[in-house]
Amino acid sequence: MPMLPLPYRAGKPMKKSLVFLSALLFSAVSLAATPWQNIRQPIAGSSQAIGGFANGCIVGAQSLPLNSPHYQVMRQDQRRYFGHPDLILFIQRLGMQVHNLGLGEVLIGDMGMAAGGRFSSGHASHQSGLDVDIWLQLPKQRWSEQMLLKPQPLDLVAADGKNVVARHWQPQIASLIKLAAKDEEVTRIFVNPAIKKQLCADAGSDRDWLHKVRPWFQHRAHMHVRLRCPAGSLECEDQSPPPPGDGCGAELNSWFLPKKPGAAPVKREPPPLPPSCQALLDKHLL
Repeated sequence: MPMLPLPYRAGKPMKKSLVFLSALLFSAVSLAATPWQNIRQPIAGSSQAIGGFANGCIVGAQSLPLNSPHYQVMRQDQRRYFGHPDLILFIQRLGMQVHNLGLGEVLIGDMGMAAGGRFSSGHASHQSGLDVDIWLQLPKQRWSEQMLLKPQPLDLVAADGKNVVARHWQPQIASLIKLAAKDEEVTRIFVNPAIKKQLCADAGSDRDWLHKVRPWFQHRAHMHVRLRCPAGSLECEDQSPPPPGDGCGAELNSWFLPKKPGAAPVKREPPPLPPSCQALLDKHLL
């Protein structure tokens, strides 16, 4: 007697198939394109970062030059390599510093889309052209096109979540983060708490830059660099400055305390777009 197709067989295979199909459906919904992805080219005009980092857009964005001896751009097919000119200059400046010091090859991840706005996946921020992900690995050899298209992140955080993986942690990584933090245009750098802990241990007496390095969830293989609102971007919403001090004491330790039992966090709907961003979206998607 022939066997029935897998989904119709009794017992666990049927259940597994339903779970698999449900996962595929959820994935398809979560990866659904946002309206901003339909804007393929920057909006003409003087460069303006508008709104907040997690609820904004940008006029006059520029594309990061994709061929440079000082950095490499990953996943170019996703077209997330746009930003405010200040962000472009920062990346070029950092890449040249790292190159001149012989630290390795800088790997650039997500920046923003052509008009900013919300991604379909991966980030709530990166919306106003002032954020960039830079991977925390500095290969000595430039990556091939295939490696850049499907890059493999290097997880720097141990399974306990409290320390870095010793064999993966290199002094060059700390130097990369420090160079970025000392840039005057940078206001915050987000890394995993375990990475911040290692930076605190290694910093020595030069610690002024550490207050910009903020512990945050995930960020196990990259740092998320955020610039201040540019001069002339009158509708840009800056964050409050980080707290004083190096952030290496009680603030950092609180990230490693056991979580208190309580209700699950409430998932909130994104807030309304800034009026200028909504007008931009309405105009360019007619």
